[in-house]
Amino acid sequence: MTKIGIKSTRLQLLQGEELVISNRQLTNTSLRNFRKLKKRRVVFKIKVAADTPVEKLKEIPSMITTIVEKNEQAEFDRAHLVELSDFSLDYEVVYYVKTSDYVKYLDTQQQINFEILEAFTREGITMPFPTQTIYLEGSNNQQSPSNE
Repeated sequence: MTKIGIKSTRLQLLQGEELVISNRQLTNTSLRNFRKLKKRRVVFKIKVAADTPVEKLKEIPSMITTIVEKNEQAEFDRAHLVELSDFSLDYEVVYYVKTSDYVKYLDTQQQINFEILEAFTREGITMPFPTQTIYLEGSNNQQSPSNE
């Protein structure tokens, strides 16, 4: 905060500029105070290839649980297969980062993402690229794609 006056309040924004707001507008608006934030809730989806064997699919939640729980800044909540979509099988992961510091939150998220990618690589679990295969009715010439 830069200055509170009789008619207006001046705020220094993250981008560097100053925002001037009338005090009347402030008293009629709800505000979020991020300084009071003790931990951040993180929710994200991980998509895996639709042809992933069921045995591997069942292992993914425990893999993610282990990865999140070993991070000191993270508090694991849940990981579930939540959707069978057109091109992928989608997991939702929820955990908390035990800090209000945005950079530490990003560092934690990045570390968890790297470890998930490493675990998936070790286990042969792939993330899909959206693709479609079109079969023409009456066509007997089904060929595999070539690398030409």
